[in-house]
Amino acid sequence: MLAMVLEKVRQPLRAREVPVPEPGPGQVLVRVHACGVCRTDLHVVDGDLTRPKLPLVPGHEIVGTVQAVGPGVEQLETGQRVGVPWLGYTCGRCEYCRSGRENLCDAARFTGYDLDGGYAEYTVADARYCFPLPDAYSDEHAAPLLCAGLIGYRSLVMAGDARRLGIYGFGAAAHIIAQVAVWQGREVYAFTRPGDVESQRFAVELGATWAGDSTAAAPERLDAALIFAPVGALVPVALRATRKGGVVVCAGIHMSEIPAFPYDILWGERSVRSVANLTRRDGEAFLAIAPQVPVRTEVECVPLAAANEALRRLANGQVRGAAVLMTTH
Repeated sequence: MLAMVLEKVRQPLRAREVPVPEPGPGQVLVRVHACGVCRTDLHVVDGDLTRPKLPLVPGHEIVGTVQAVGPGVEQLETGQRVGVPWLGYTCGRCEYCRSGRENLCDAARFTGYDLDGGYAEYTVADARYCFPLPDAYSDEHAAPLLCAGLIGYRSLVMAGDARRLGIYGFGAAAHIIAQVAVWQGREVYAFTRPGDVESQRFAVELGATWAGDSTAAAPERLDAALIFAPVGALVPVALRATRKGGVVVCAGIHMSEIPAFPYDILWGERSVRSVANLTRRDGEAFLAIAPQVPVRTEVECVPLAAANEALRRLANGQVRGAAVLMTTH
């Protein structure tokens, strides 16, 4: 099969012909039809996440069909369409797993980081961490739901019942979660890179009350802010925009250094918290809600062999919505 392989960080992916993997106990072989290109993939390729399995097939927003099942798999069958997310394995025994916080499992393994992912024509996945997908979505439109959607949804839940919601960084996750927030009756205030008028227009198209540069002040005090851009300097910016009792949620797996800030912008029972990975419960809840909204994913489809170009355009802020790699099946 064709796979785009990361052999060394900070180097382009290499197109390689590699054997089709075989599913082991508890695993399924998935024929990949589409795989979203996520900012986390950039962090893996660029070496911001420092311990990837090498060589590695990146990609963790995988949509495909089950081609074969390994020993012990009963919940999935061949021909079934599934999605494979970032969280690819947990121990099931530790205190985090037993208390419904499997996203914090110390033994967790992640798709496209510890485990080969979806920048390939086939992949294997733990059957426990494969989601049946809503029929309402085509392969390419379902792919961004599996990380941008799931992490975005977990971040939104952490915002509580905030009515005025700020979103910093209007990319794949933001364009999905803005739709859910508007559907829930919230006011969305979108903050983009300075000068990114196209993303601001896009946010308003999706129902945002206001959109502007991240350097601009929102017209209203925010009840909560979600930071999807991996820019630590936005934390004090968002705190200053958030009213007393509000929360700033840092939604990325990697963020540049957060600068020092005065205590008075945190005081007033404001809080800052991070989002770590996802749980299966998040996936089940979000994939049930998405068709009700209905969430519309904006995608740019590119061939699997063009993965490096898709990553470059994502890094430069040139992707509207999400880029999705398509195989030739």
